[in-house]
Amino acid sequence: MASLIELLTILATSFALNLIPFAGPSNLFIASNAALISTADPISIGLLVAFGAATAKLLHYITAFFIGKHIGEQRRKQLDRSAKKLGRWAPLAIFIAAATPIPDDPVIIPLGLLKYSPAKFYASYFVGKLLIGVGGAYAGRYGEHLLGSVLNHEALIIISVISTIVITIILLKVDVEKIVERILRKRPEKQKEE
Repeated sequence: MASLIELLTILATSFALNLIPFAGPSNLFIASNAALISTADPISIGLLVAFGAATAKLLHYITAFFIGKHIGEQRRKQLDRSAKKLGRWAPLAIFIAAATPIPDDPVIIPLGLLKYSPAKFYASYFVGKLLIGVGGAYAGRYGEHLLGSVLNHEALIIISVISTIVITIILLKVDVEKIVERILRKRPEKQKEE
């Protein structure tokens, strides 16, 4: 059974790393690293990572929400029209941003400016992070079982931390939007050929 210090460390680490705008490491790796160094069960790790991440991003959201009050009247009207169009798709967009490695601040900040419901934002974001957090914790435990006979515990932690750093750098350097645009442009070309 995990100690209170272990659990609070997982929560504080998730919260602190998610406070970094546009550059925090993936919560999948935060959870998998926590599974390697903690005796907590994967569900508890996932819950703590999700709670820390969602609470940190709520601060980003609230900042954008209150900055939105200082926007001019013309811009406010445009944002209100955009909010009406986004309406029912916002929870899905938040969930996808939270549950995938795509950067989530480009979704969070506009929704804050649009004055989207903070409670709905938090719920959708938490569920997305819970999915990725529990998955990451189970992946960390599975990796430990799989590689534990070949590598010692410290080597697994070092490999996990290094892979987290490398993948975070790749995600920062790769323009996901351009990749999606290229894929979407190629898809119609393939359909024309068929």
